[in-house]
Amino acid sequence: MKEFVMIIRLENLPEIKFSPEEMQAGMAVWEKWVNDIISRDILVSRGNRLSNDGRTIRNGKVITNGPFVETKEIIGGYLIIRANSIDEAANIARSAPLVGSGSIEIRGLYSGE
Repeated sequence: MKEFVMIIRLENLPEIKFSPEEMQAGMAVWEKWVNDIISRDILVSRGNRLSNDGRTIRNGKVITNGPFVETKEIIGGYLIIRANSIDEAANIARSAPLVGSGSIEIRGLYSGE
C-alpha cells in the first residue's frame, strides 16, 4: 500500500461559525469517522490544525509572514492514510464529515522509489 496525505482545508474557523454544542456534535462525528479508519488499519498519522501564524522562506533567504498571503482558507489539519491508489484514497476522503464547509486535498507521499 502507498501513503497519502489528506489536507483538510476550511473556509472558516468552525468555532466562529458554530456554538460550542454544535462544535462538539460535529467533532464527535469527525472522531467517529477517524476511529473507523483506525479500525481499518489505514491511518498512519494524524496532525492537529495548523496555527494561522507562520513564516515562508523563499530562495533560502527571504522570510515573510504567513504561509500563503493570498490564501483565504485555513488548513484545518491533516491525516496520513494508506491506500492502494490515489483514487482509493480520494474515496476514503470523500466519506469524511467536514465541520462546516471546506475541502480535502489528497496527495501521494514521495517514497523515493
